[in-house]
Amino acid sequence: MLGIDDLAACERLAEDREWGREDHKWRFLFSVGDVYGIDDGNGELAGTVVSTPYGNDVAAISMVLVAKRYERRGLGGRLMRHAMDHAGTKSLCLTATEYGRALYERLGFRAVGLCTTHKGVSDGPSRRDVSVPAEAADMPAVHTLDSDVFGADRSQVVEGLPSFCETLRIVRDGSGVAGYGGVWRNDGTGVVGPVIAQDAATALALVDEVVPEGPIRLDIDHRHPELVAWAEEHGLRPAFTTTIMEYGAPIANDPSRLFLPVAQALG
Repeated sequence: MLGIDDLAACERLAEDREWGREDHKWRFLFSVGDVYGIDDGNGELAGTVVSTPYGNDVAAISMVLVAKRYERRGLGGRLMRHAMDHAGTKSLCLTATEYGRALYERLGFRAVGLCTTHKGVSDGPSRRDVSVPAEAADMPAVHTLDSDVFGADRSQVVEGLPSFCETLRIVRDGSGVAGYGGVWRNDGTGVVGPVIAQDAATALALVDEVVPEGPIRLDIDHRHPELVAWAEEHGLRPAFTTTIMEYGAPIANDPSRLFLPVAQALG
């Protein structure tokens, strides 16, 4: 297992795969998940995989990277099997590129949805005054809503959101927190997410009020055409499509209320 001292090596491997350094995301993954790697014997990494367990129910698998010089040697399969064997959960989830999907299918993962990344430039947040900044006292209710919608206890992720996100807002209703949304910075781009809400109107209000000025990215599940419409109206364009996959017991989540992920690496 790797530690935070291996961060620079992980970033160099990501650059080797033309993924970008993604320092902020890597640091968060180290804080909430288990990062595994294969040493190449020369002080660098031949490959990595991250497993982020949510209680005993679900683990999110991500950052399956193999250095170009070690391609086609089965390292991706070895890393995946190691992560799967050590996850200790009933289910696994991941978001697969077309490059990796065949491997995951061979390992028994099944496709449950599609996600298209939209990119563009934003003029900044609107002032609809529907949401308010999340406060420490709101986080237990945010955690409860997140667990209900995601289908697993993501307490370590939820607890880290106030420091991970540059903006984190909630919408309150008569019963408590009806939705929450955030945005975080990844190599200069504002990634809008997570957004979890009781309905589409609340989700769109959160997106409007957290979206930063400048380059932005939204990872939109195809089950949310209202978000696709929002992206098109704001000049964003599709960049690439990935496949949402699961393994093991079906995950008891509610995609109708899970509008945008924290990151594709975390669900």
